[in-house]
Amino acid sequence: MNVRCLLLAAWCLAVADVAAADDSRLGPTMADVLAASKPSDWRPLDPESTLYLQMAAGRVVIELAPAFAPQHAANIRTLVRQGYFDGLAIYRSQDNFVVQWGGPDSKRGPGKARARLPPEFTVEWTPARPLTRLPDVDGYAPVVGFSDGFPVGVDPQAGQAWLAHCYGMVGAGRDNDVESGNGAELYVVIGHAPRQLDRNVALVGRVVQGMELLSALPRGTGPAGYYAKPEQHVPISSVRLAADVPMAERARLEVIRTDSPTFAALIESRRNRRDAWYKVPAGHIDLCNVPIAVRPMP
Repeated sequence: MNVRCLLLAAWCLAVADVAAADDSRLGPTMADVLAASKPSDWRPLDPESTLYLQMAAGRVVIELAPAFAPQHAANIRTLVRQGYFDGLAIYRSQDNFVVQWGGPDSKRGPGKARARLPPEFTVEWTPARPLTRLPDVDGYAPVVGFSDGFPVGVDPQAGQAWLAHCYGMVGAGRDNDVESGNGAELYVVIGHAPRQLDRNVALVGRVVQGMELLSALPRGTGPAGYYAKPEQHVPISSVRLAADVPMAERARLEVIRTDSPTFAALIESRRNRRDAWYKVPAGHIDLCNVPIAVRPMP
C-alpha cells in the first residue's frame, strides 16, 4: 500500500469517527417521543370543562382549569349555559399580547352567575398535587412545571401554585378591583408570554384547538389594541359546553398527560434538541416553550 492509499484510509477513518460522534449526539425528537407513546399517555377532554367558541371562521376549543380556578370555571359554565356570550364579539386584538372578548359594554347582567368572585390568582400547593417539574431556573417562580395539563409556577415555601401566562392561556379580564373578574370577559395570550401578569389575573384555561383563528385576527388600532370602530368587532356566534353538544358534533380530541414518563421525555427532547438540524443543544427550556400535545382521538 503506497503513502497515498494510507493517507486516504486515515482520512476515511477520521470521517467515520466524526460521523459516529455526530450519530451519538442525535436523540429522539418530539415526533419520535409521541410516535412511541402508549394510549395510557393520553387523556380525553372533560366535556364539562371544554368550551366551543364558534365564529364565522370556525371553532375554537378551550379547556377550563377547575383545579386552579374552580369558582371561575363554575361561573363560566353558568354564563355559557345562559347563552351569555352568544352574539357578543371579540373587541380587542393587541399585537404580541392578547385577544379579548365578552361584553365590556354589554347590558346583559350575569343572570344566575355571580357578578363578583374571589380573585383565584393562586391555589394552595401541597406535594399531593401532580407536578412534572422542569429542571431549569425560571425568573418568575421558584419552581415551574406542569400540573393537570397546564403550565404552573410553584412556591413550595409559601405553599402556593398558579397558572402561567403562556401562549394560548385564557384568563378572566378584570378592573383594578381584584374581585371584578367573573369570567364575563375573557382573553387569550397571543404573544410572547407576559409572565408579569402571573398572580395578578385569574387564568381559567387554555386553547387546545383553533388558536390560529384568534392569533391571526387583524390588530386593533385603538389604545391597547381595542378595535376603534364597532364594525371591526369579530362576532361570536355562540359559546357552548361540549357536554351540551350532541356527541356527533363534539371535537374528539385527547391531550398528552403531563404526569407521564412520555411527557418527561417530550420535555427533554425539546430542552436538548438533538435532531440533525441542531448543532448546539441548548440544555435549557423556558416553561412556555414546552408544547402540550393534542391529537384527534383514535
